[in-house]
Amino acid sequence: MRWTGKLRVALLAMTGLAVSVGADAQPAQRAPAVPPSPAQDGNPAPQIEPKATELLKAMSSRLASAKTMSFTAVNTYESPARSGQPLYYTTISEVTLQRPDKLRVITPGDGPPTEFYYDGKHMVAYDPAVNLVAVADAPPTIDAMAKAVYDQAAIYFPFIDFIVSDPYKDMSDGLKSAFFVGQSGVVGGTLTDMVAVASDIVQAEIWIGASDHLPRMIRAVFPQEAGKNRYETQFSDWHLNTAVKPDSFASQRAEKAPHMPFRRPDAEAAQQQEGHAQPKGGQ
Repeated sequence: MRWTGKLRVALLAMTGLAVSVGADAQPAQRAPAVPPSPAQDGNPAPQIEPKATELLKAMSSRLASAKTMSFTAVNTYESPARSGQPLYYTTISEVTLQRPDKLRVITPGDGPPTEFYYDGKHMVAYDPAVNLVAVADAPPTIDAMAKAVYDQAAIYFPFIDFIVSDPYKDMSDGLKSAFFVGQSGVVGGTLTDMVAVASDIVQAEIWIGASDHLPRMIRAVFPQEAGKNRYETQFSDWHLNTAVKPDSFASQRAEKAPHMPFRRPDAEAAQQQEGHAQPKGGQ
């Protein structure tokens, strides 16, 4: 799962998430089930339930088949204060994509506003607050671009597993357990199926629309992380296969802005530290 290790890097990213819901509100029809436990006869319960994988595959199929997609994503992440008290930060992103090679992510806040554009040829990261832009050549697909933009500039999209060409492949990679928790009528204003998944490095729960198979929320924790911080993404305002304007994946203001280097902020900080450590000439 791409989000298994990289949700933590979202603090460096210029995106957050938010999504909207298209289904009518429905009351819950089934109470949450008890998580699987070892059977009474001593045989271990199945680690990966067919019902859980069926729900994940249905969600993946719905998302992967969409030629165009837009949604809002609200991402909340936990980070401790100096006192150790957990603090919670939230970002929101308005996402538009067109398969296989176009993506726009507008993040107005919280935090500094950012804009990201990908048109199949270039990756553009724009900071409207200071009117600076970074531009780099890009590979020809959203999947490849997501890896390139993270490797080159530490830009990570917390919702990346839901917009790649094969979401189920990403989510099932390294999967050790998956089970159906039950249904909820609270999240996203619609009836959802709750699926719990886990690998060696992540434990997550996903709320999936029971009728439209669209994700409504994901909550995750990383057991190997020192603070075991929690991360949550809520999705709403889904629009699939609707017309997208041709100029949606570029910004005239960004095109005219002064350029800055397209590189990782953590690499730049490391270079600065290394420079301070180097003795100056004549010493």
